[in-house]
Amino acid sequence: MDKKMEAAFNDQINKEYYSAYLYLAMKTAFAEMNLPGFVNWFDIQVQEEKAHAVGMYDYVLERGGHVELGAIDKPELNGKTPVEIFKQVLEHEKFVTSRINAVYDVAEELKDRAAMLFLNWYIKEQVEEEASASDVLAKVEMIGDNTHALLDLDKELAARVFNPPIIK
Repeated sequence: MDKKMEAAFNDQINKEYYSAYLYLAMKTAFAEMNLPGFVNWFDIQVQEEKAHAVGMYDYVLERGGHVELGAIDKPELNGKTPVEIFKQVLEHEKFVTSRINAVYDVAEELKDRAAMLFLNWYIKEQVEEEASASDVLAKVEMIGDNTHALLDLDKELAARVFNPPIIK
């Protein structure tokens, strides 16, 4: 594996673990609000981000590269309300999309077709991630101060389940 490609993957592995850490902090905020459905939504996000990181980790090793794990930054929570937190979620997912696109750009520059094919899964996944965050954000914005509607949404989010991804 080209060293530039390896470095791009290692950086993204770190960003995926940071995402898991950020969502863990957000999960804590909702636990403190006594909203177990939102806690579940974030628990699944944490699991997904870890799976994304492991998928890249495995890919780098499979290609003969070296995985270099770096320090994970302390997550910063920019809000306290469901609306503020989900605005940050959507902003963060857009950031992750931009970073995956940057890894793809390196693969394209190096004409690493295997990496491009591998990254296609992540690109499609980011479309889903942004849509999911956008959907919950729209709902919490619509709810406003209606606690009954918030509790109904909490019940809806409690039904979400983790389906381990098949990253290939």
